[in-house]
Amino acid sequence: MSIEITKVTARIGARVSGVDVTKPLDQEQVTAIREALNAHKALVFDAGDLDDEGQQAFARRLGDLTTAHPTVGAVEGAPNVLPVDSERGRANHWHTDVTFVLNPPQASTLRSITIPPYGGETLIANAAAAYRDLPEPLRRLADTLWAEHTNDYDYAVPEEEIDEEKAAQRAQFTSIKYRTAHPVVRVHPLTGERGLFIGGFAQRIVGLSAGESRKILELLQAYVTRPENILRHRWARNELVLFDNRITQHYAVDNYDGQPRRLHRVTVAGDVPVGIEGKESYSIEGDASHYTPVAA
Repeated sequence: MSIEITKVTARIGARVSGVDVTKPLDQEQVTAIREALNAHKALVFDAGDLDDEGQQAFARRLGDLTTAHPTVGAVEGAPNVLPVDSERGRANHWHTDVTFVLNPPQASTLRSITIPPYGGETLIANAAAAYRDLPEPLRRLADTLWAEHTNDYDYAVPEEEIDEEKAAQRAQFTSIKYRTAHPVVRVHPLTGERGLFIGGFAQRIVGLSAGESRKILELLQAYVTRPENILRHRWARNELVLFDNRITQHYAVDNYDGQPRRLHRVTVAGDVPVGIEGKESYSIEGDASHYTPVAA
């Protein structure tokens, strides 16, 4: 059966049919999926009866896997699988996965395990479209900027809601502190596209005060989260979503009245980000070599 790619929105997202993700992918299928990912940034598959082992096998065809997370525990017996469970916190902040390390994942897979009867969508935004939307003066400014990303800011545990349990979760999340400087405009290594590489872990613009940084980051972030740049994915049972973590952000909508919601995440090791002048990101604090190899 040939693979079919059906666009979901004009700027981001496509549904993939004609491929059984529960079976080993051949090279032709992998190439087609990679090309579709480059074009559409986020892909939706029917996962059938895919399990943790199968999800890891699927992701591994795109590259070496990371472990589940630099500081947060994995699914028991599956060190590469992170449980994204509403009982452990809610990622209802815009972010790109694990940008506080030197080489964040190149791609993320999410598989629906338990979905609420309503709500619980995942929003995914196209950061390349956001960059293209910038007026020329803002684009020239963004091209020159670097941002410091850190995990000493927990997107899943807002300060005002911290109780004893959430304080323990936060302590685990920041048990190893990371700070990394990345270019605000990242060049995608496969497509050459430029995208805004910011999100919730980007806390400060290098060389600027915290107040100045916040205003500039908010201004740029507003282009990422324009409705035209967003895929709003409503989860169904047994679905797998693959998105390009190098050029997207995502947000888990907390609109399901506290009902159970659980996804499993497997991420593919990434390369060190590069800015428009060819300069690579650099680590300020924290060693993530236990978490991820560096992709070539």
